[in-house]
Amino acid sequence: MPVLHREDPVFVLDLGDDENRFSPDWLQTVHSALDTVAGGTDPAALVTVGHGKFYSNGLDLEWLSRHGDQAQGYVGDVHELLARVLTFPVPTVAAVNGHAFGAGAMLAMAHDFRVMRTDRGYFCFPEADINIPFTPGMAALIQSKLTPSAAIATMTTGRRFGGPQAREVGLVDDVADESALLEQARSVVVSLAGKDRGTLGAIKATMFAGAVSALRST
Repeated sequence: MPVLHREDPVFVLDLGDDENRFSPDWLQTVHSALDTVAGGTDPAALVTVGHGKFYSNGLDLEWLSRHGDQAQGYVGDVHELLARVLTFPVPTVAAVNGHAFGAGAMLAMAHDFRVMRTDRGYFCFPEADINIPFTPGMAALIQSKLTPSAAIATMTTGRRFGGPQAREVGLVDDVADESALLEQARSVVVSLAGKDRGTLGAIKATMFAGAVSALRST
């Protein structure tokens, strides 16, 4: 399960060491960690990272298969997490240590910045290949971060992008070796940690108003 720790002034949210799928308990734990970060008053920034092979594989399809009657509420909960990270009131960066697929890739996209491991892992929106159309909110989130041509190249193809290729298309901002990934991600936001929470949150809410509205109305 996710664990939060602080390397002053940067909070590091460790998403876990398995596939880090969005089970209801996982979602609740992440929200609790975000509450801790958002509720403080000292300078802060947030890095999220997984361990091992995965950053996150997104939706917990096994849980969904057993709880189909709760699917609508579950998808709403996922959308709320994406909207919250998109407008989070401190600077955020995803340290993509391994595979980021589907909603896991969308979680990374919701951050302000992304740094991906150079030599391992794929960044992928597989929806076109698994016959699951994007919800309007998910599509709006991705399109709010990419150029139209990059959105076509990533959302309609199911292509898997390694770190360097993900940087070329704009999915991530930088790449780093495994040993330097977390420190590289931290360096992106540490100098921004003193931004006023209210101001930064308001700016993001305005910047991404369309995506947030789509996420929260689905």
